[in-house]
Formats: sequence, structure tokens, C-alpha cells
Amino acid sequence: MKDIFIDNTGNGHAFVFVHGFFGSSEMWSFQKNYFKKKYKIVSPALPGFGESCKAKSLSSINDMAKFILEIVNQKKIDKFHLIGHSMGGMIVQEIVKIEPNKVQKLICFATSSIGDIPGRFEPMDVSIQRLKTDGIESFKNRIPPKWFVKGNEDKNYYFCENAAKNVSEETANNAMVAMKNWNGFSNLKNIKNKTLIIWGDKDLSYNFEQVDTLNKNIKNSRLEIFKDCAHNVHLEQPDQFNNLVKEFISK
Repeated sequence: MKDIFIDNTGNGHAFVFVHGFFGSSEMWSFQKNYFKKKYKIVSPALPGFGESCKAKSLSSINDMAKFILEIVNQKKIDKFHLIGHSMGGMIVQEIVKIEPNKVQKLICFATSSIGDIPGRFEPMDVSIQRLKTDGIESFKNRIPPKWFVKGNEDKNYYFCENAAKNVSEETANNAMVAMKNWNGFSNLKNIKNKTLIIWGDKDLSYNFEQVDTLNKNIKNSRLEIFKDCAHNVHLEQPDQFNNLVKEFISK
């Protein structure tokens, strides 16, 4: 896989991490450091994003899911826990659709069952159009601060700055088009994996209706809500987040 970055750390049962839009492998730093003591962490940067910024980006959620599964298969991992954030939450839903028996426990957070998200701070079409009219640098300065309660003053905001630094306009556009065209609602009833859904109550990208839909339609799921947290729960309240995920996958 040319120009693809994959972080492998720790030993034990496999735990695969899938980041979101404008994300990176580095954005899982608090989780990787915490879980590597007991789990084998597999944390790739999606093509075009973060540490894989030189790789050609993908333009469908299904292709992104297949990309993750290719990594898993190359590493000869038969069973694994799976976590996805935001766009990554869509990707992991697609992964369990393709290979339901490989995934043991599933964690989806700050995400939805549809990519053209109702209630988002602005419609996806507007974001796509503004990317074209305003340019990628303006886009990088405008969107990520919305993902934290404290905006770009959050102490961990630098993870977003690092991740977005080298993302091209083509990659950003491809990802938003991929999300806009994806709809996983009809498959929710088929997800049998034990599932944890996490949401911050100040999330401007995904409202309560989105995570409630996941929880009501995935049979074996539970919803946990973080107070005074926005889109990046794992960066805003990493200790509480890690403890919750540990408790979920340990049972």
C-alpha cells in the first residue's frame, strides 16, 4: 500500500481504529496509549488524510471500508474489536455489513446512519460548495473549530491542526461526496454485533436524532451521552471515553 500509514502498537486481541473526516491516526493518541497495554492496535490513516496525505483519496464509504478490511486481511487478523468516529463511524457500519463475523464488538461515536446528515451545522451540499468557492485553507480554518466546545482554544485542538495540515481540496471533496452519497439506515436491523454508541450533547455535526436512530435500530446496542462535549469526545474527555470503551469491550 503505497504512501499508506498504519500504526501498529501493543500486543493482545486486535482493536481496529477508524478516524473521521479531516482525521489522522495521531488523533487516536490517547486511546492508543491507553489500550496498547492489552490490545494490538491497528490504526491506519485513510488515503489522502493525515499521515497518508500523499495517497490518492477514496470517493465512497464502501471503498473506505474495503481499504480497512484489506489491511486487516493482510495482517491475518481473523477477529477484532472495531471503533469508528464520525465518517469513520459510517465506515465501520459498512465493514460489519461486509464482514459481520470478523467484528466482535463495535463502537460508533459522533456519527449517523446516513451521510447527508439532517441537523448538521450546515447541509453537506453547502460545505461542498463552500470548499470550492472559499478554498481548502479557509475550509480548514472554518470547520474543525466546530468540533470542540471551546473551538480552537481546546488544549487538544492541535491534533486537528496536524491532521488537516496536508489534506488537499480533492481529498476533502471526495470524502464529503462519499458521505453525502452513503445511506446505511436499511442495514441497521442486520447489525447483530454488540454495539456501543457515544455522543457528545454539544455536537453540532450530528444531533441526538442521529444517534438515537442508531440505538433504536441496532438490536444489541446501548447509547452513552457525554455532557458538555462536542464532536471530538475522545479528545475533549479522553479519560472518561477510554474508561467507557474499556468497560464495554472487556465484558
